Amino acid sequence: MSKKKVLIVEDDNFVAEVYSTKLLEMGHEVIITQNGEEGLNVLKENLPDLILLDIIMPVMGGIEMLEEIKKKEEWKKIPVILLTNIGEKDSIQKAQNLGVQDYLIKSHFTPAEVIEKIDAVLGK
Repeated sequence: MSKKKVLIVEDDNFVAEVYSTKLLEMGHEVIITQNGEEGLNVLKENLPDLILLDIIMPVMGGIEMLEEIKKKEEWKKIPVILLTNIGEKDSIQKAQNLGVQDYLIKSHFTPAEVIEKIDAVLGK
């Protein structure tokens, strides 16, 4: 399997570390940012193969970042998996309209299941 680059945009360090550790174990490259603004700055330098994106974050949330991603030709092809909490139905609907690959409700999925979803999207 070829090494893939995954951008994790998540303000909860624990959650980001859990996914990062799993992805690194699988041989992927991981970049972690704390909010959408940092995530967009990374995209200017590094095009990931996949973005794991939280919705509720300080500075710039996931939906705003997603809107920015979809404006740029070279970014909008990058698959995005949203990490959400229960009760963010409006955001999920908006994200689906913006073309996210998938969304995961954090409390409903174990890290292993999230990694399976990532693998499916990356087409390992």
